[in-house]
Amino acid sequence: MKITAIKSYAVKVGIRNQLLVKVETDDGIFGWGESGLSGREKAVVGALEHYAEFLRGRDPFRIGALWQEMYRSQYFEGGRVLQAAISAIDIALHDIKGKALGVPVYDLLGGKQRDRIPTFATTFAAPGPEMIEQAKMLIEHGWTAMRLSPSGHEDQPIYEPREHIATTAKWCVKAREELGGDIVLGIDYHHRLSVAEAASFCQKMPSGTLDFLEEPIRDESPSSYEALRRLTDVPFAIGEEFASKWQFQPYIERGIHQYNRLDVCNVGGLTESMKVAAWSETHYVDMMPHNPLGPICTAATIHFSAAVPNFSWLETRSSPAEVHLGFDNSDFFPVQPLLDGAHYRVSDAPGLGIEVNEELIAKQSFEFWEAPHLKRRDGSVTNW
Repeated sequence: MKITAIKSYAVKVGIRNQLLVKVETDDGIFGWGESGLSGREKAVVGALEHYAEFLRGRDPFRIGALWQEMYRSQYFEGGRVLQAAISAIDIALHDIKGKALGVPVYDLLGGKQRDRIPTFATTFAAPGPEMIEQAKMLIEHGWTAMRLSPSGHEDQPIYEPREHIATTAKWCVKAREELGGDIVLGIDYHHRLSVAEAASFCQKMPSGTLDFLEEPIRDESPSSYEALRRLTDVPFAIGEEFASKWQFQPYIERGIHQYNRLDVCNVGGLTESMKVAAWSETHYVDMMPHNPLGPICTAATIHFSAAVPNFSWLETRSSPAEVHLGFDNSDFFPVQPLLDGAHYRVSDAPGLGIEVNEELIAKQSFEFWEAPHLKRRDGSVTNW
């Protein structure tokens, strides 16, 4: 069996684009993958074209060797654009191998360790009564873990963290009081804060209010996270931006965080994800995968989540609180993972267990989408 083509489809699905990648072979078996670099899909398409030049004619079963060749075949190795391309190809190669051998992808990763994948859902409303009502609705549908959004998240294009910290803290405390102590509660700050702002936010709440704090500051400086670690006892959930095991290294080795928000479509696919998971296991860091993309990412992450021992929850954006997102359009993906309450069942179908309506997606046009360019009131640029 040889690789014959690598095809890219950057298409609008719901409110965002998805970059879907198909790897074809000479015996008719093909695999699907997905890139995770939302908003910069065209850059990844270019990288995929470069990789396709030397991958055509190669054995798709040699997944590890091809990963190394893609990573090491240029002087300027790594980076988020190249790793997003490698991720999509790597996932597709696992899909091909699973189909060819007649086994689900999790069997290629060491076998299934769980039959059902627990998820956490996200409330869409800003902190306030509606947010708490959404959380109660999620509990009624079976969720015991959820993520809240900070105040000001919906205000664009101005974002001033200090104007929202106290309000967000107040409603996190109210959420804990009304939802009880058995529900896992976290909040995603989307790396919008400084160390001082994040510490101030945490210190405005009683200990135990939050079970995790996601991406409070940017990830470039592990020492800054260590400074924040000394200022709060809230567990950290970080890593969705990391594009290799090497980016995880200082966080794992120095005990900075407790949950890895690993993204299989950004970090280097399933090959790299399994290495991060094993490394994390030695330091008792749990996997809490990032999953805001489409059904291909969800399917790949379900297989990963089934195969690793150190797993907590998988992110889902398909809960009743976020049906407006439209990422899992069934016209495009007639066979895809579906929620069973607050869990995903692990598919036993060969490969990823997903089907894509290629004829339909080929007719979809790409729509440029740009993340909000946020500014402070003084005119300076801040993080989205």
